[in-house]
Amino acid sequence: MESCLSNAVTREVCETSRGATEEAQVHSISIETSTLEARFETVKKARENAKNHSPSPKIQKVIFLLRDEKNFQKYYEPRVVSLGPIHHGKEKYQLGEGYKRVLTSEFVNGSGKEIKDLYNKIEENIKELRECFEEEVTKKYDDEALAWLLFVDGCAILQYIYCAANDLFKQLDIKTDSVTFGQQDLFLLENQLPYRLLKWLMGLSKMEKELRVSIETFVAPHCMDKEKRISMDKEPVHLLDLLRTSLLGCHGQPPDARQKQKKKDQGCHGQPRDARQKQKKKDQGWQSYRNVQELEAAGIHLKRGSNIYLHNISFRRKFLFFRHLYLPPITVDDSTRPKFMNLIAYEMCLDFKNDFEITSYISFLDSLIDEANDVKMLRKARILHNFLGSDEEVAKLFNKIGKDLVPNPDIYQDVKIKIQEFYDCKCTTWMAQFVHDHFSSPWMILAFCGVLLGLGLTAAQTWFAVKSSQ
Repeated sequence: MESCLSNAVTREVCETSRGATEEAQVHSISIETSTLEARFETVKKARENAKNHSPSPKIQKVIFLLRDEKNFQKYYEPRVVSLGPIHHGKEKYQLGEGYKRVLTSEFVNGSGKEIKDLYNKIEENIKELRECFEEEVTKKYDDEALAWLLFVDGCAILQYIYCAANDLFKQLDIKTDSVTFGQQDLFLLENQLPYRLLKWLMGLSKMEKELRVSIETFVAPHCMDKEKRISMDKEPVHLLDLLRTSLLGCHGQPPDARQKQKKKDQGCHGQPRDARQKQKKKDQGWQSYRNVQELEAAGIHLKRGSNIYLHNISFRRKFLFFRHLYLPPITVDDSTRPKFMNLIAYEMCLDFKNDFEITSYISFLDSLIDEANDVKMLRKARILHNFLGSDEEVAKLFNKIGKDLVPNPDIYQDVKIKIQEFYDCKCTTWMAQFVHDHFSSPWMILAFCGVLLGLGLTAAQTWFAVKSSQ
C-alpha cells in the first residue's frame, strides 16, 4: 500500500515538474519571440529614424573617435570658463562663473531692459532651446535650471564679445590672461550656445546693432581678415559654426538642391563627368611629392592667395617650366591647434551634413609640411604667419593635427592632379631643378652672366686675331 502511494506521489510530482518546465519553456519562447520581434522592429525603423534627424546639428560632446586623444582635455575642454550645460558646475570653472555674472550684469545694464524681461524671453522658449542640444547633455537640468544657465551664459558671451571688440576689459578689471583663455573657450565644440539664444538677447537690447557688429568684428581676426567684418547671410548654429563658415566663405554652407545637381553632373570643382573618370584612372589619391621643398625644387613656387578663404587654393602656370601654387594666408599661434581640432570635431558630428572642408584643408596643408624648412618657405612666401615659436614647432603642430584625418577626396582634387602631372613631367622638372640648383641666388646669376661675358669677349678677341692675321 505504501509502495503504491509512493509511486502515485512520484508520478504526480514528475507530472507537476514536467508541466512547470513546459510552461516555463513556453514563457521563455514567448519572451524570446517578443524580444526578437522588438529587435526586428528597431532594424525596420532605423532608416526612418535616420531620415528624421534635425535639420541643423545639435550641440553635443566631441565624438568618441576623438576622445582617445592624449591631450583631450587640453584641446577640447574649457580652460577658464564653461558655457552651456556640458561642463557647467565643475569646480575648476568657479572663477569663470564670477566673471560671467559680472559680464551679465553689464549686459543687463546696457540693454535698457529689466533683468526679468530678458530672462522671461529665455524661459518662454526653453523647449525650443533644449531641442538645440543632444538630450544626453541637458537631461539632468529641469527647464528652470536650464533657462537660468542659458540666460547667464548668453548675456556673458555677448558682453564679452562686445568688450573684446571695443577693448573695454580694463573697465571691468578682468585680467588679460583670463581674456585670452576665455577667447579660446568660445570656439570649443562642447562650449557652444545656440546662436538663436544670442539673437533673441540682442533683439531685446537697445544696443542690438552694436552687438551684431561686435560679433562680426570679433570673428574676423580668426579668419585672417582684420579689416573687414564677417557678413552673416544665414543664421549660424553657434559661434563655432560661424567661425567655420567665415573661414570657408560661401563654401561653408550646406549645398542646396541646385548645387547638389551641379555636383552630380560636374563634380565638386566643376569638372565634367568624363574628366572625373579619367582622373580616377590616374590614381588621383596618390602623390609622389612629400613637401614644399620638393615642390620648389621641381619648379612649383608658393604664392599668397588673393583672398582669405581656405578653399582658395589654385595651381597656375607661370612661364615655361615654372608653376605657382596659391595658398590662402594663415596665422599660427597658441589658439590654432584647439581651434582647428574643434572645427574638425564639429565636421565629424554625425548629424552635421558637410563636405569636410576644414578637415580637407588641414590634410592638404599637412601634405605640404614635413619639417621646419617647409614652414620657413611658407613664411618667406607670406602665406604662414608664425606666432607660435620655432618653425619646427609649427611643423609638428600640423603633423599632429593632420594625423588620422579622413579628407574629402574631391576637394582640391584638380589642384592635386595638376601638381602631380607637372611633377611627373621629367623634362620640365629637370630644367626647373637645374635652375633651382644653379640660379637660386642673384650672385650665381651674376657669376653666370660674367662667365658668358668672358666667353663672348674671348670669342671676339679670337675672331679679331684670326681676322688680322689674314
